[in-house]
Amino acid sequence: MLESTYIHMPMIGTAIEKRIWTCGVRKWEEFLCEKDSVPIPDKKKSLICAGIVDSLDRLKAKDHTFFACSLPSSEHWRAYRHFSDDVACVDIETTGLSPCYDNITVVGIYNGKEAKTYIKGINLEEIVEELPKYKALITFNGARFDLPFIKREFPEIKIDQLHIDLMYPLRRIGLSGGLKKIEQVLGLSRSEGTTGLSGFDAVRLWREYERGNSRSLDLLIKYNHEDIKNLRYIIDMVYDRLVENKFGQAETSCKK
Repeated sequence: MLESTYIHMPMIGTAIEKRIWTCGVRKWEEFLCEKDSVPIPDKKKSLICAGIVDSLDRLKAKDHTFFACSLPSSEHWRAYRHFSDDVACVDIETTGLSPCYDNITVVGIYNGKEAKTYIKGINLEEIVEELPKYKALITFNGARFDLPFIKREFPEIKIDQLHIDLMYPLRRIGLSGGLKKIEQVLGLSRSEGTTGLSGFDAVRLWREYERGNSRSLDLLIKYNHEDIKNLRYIIDMVYDRLVENKFGQAETSCKK
């Protein structure tokens, strides 16, 4: 999808992008070959051609910061396939809902192969070195919850990655509600011990651990691991639907 994207280019908006798509021109290379058939002003064509050359160079260099800065945050998901080998699925557990008054207890990071856990009072500060290793982050409601917590507790972390907050693109294809509800719709199951657990239970489990119950921490970690692994499963399951929906919107707009 990234190689069909034009809205990250200077002075190119969604209307021009949709017009290109409705002409049957999708990929950047196709535009370079077929630009004369696209009914947009010559000045825009020149801007797009320059933008394509730059974008191809940036993509070849795996310059995630370029796309993170130039793409609207709501469209970062378009870059997923190109950076999927360098993605971290991130989920945090906290003592409550407020980044101003509550604290992080657990951070889970899943890179597609290994789930890593960082725990308050044990190794939580290690995320300062771990998180910047990745070119893209995937969360669920992370723009409003996970990242604000991380930024407040660890202001030294420079978060310049592509950030795919799955909650928003999922809504566009009719998958709304919380993560657990969406998992059920998609047929993803949880283990017997974590089925039915929520964020409120995560707070409870942490408090039990603080009172000396190590099994509660084990269950909290297991719950967190399932969160981060399911984020990866979900984006892999729905990515093609997101692409089809985006192109479908352009066709609908053209018919109107």
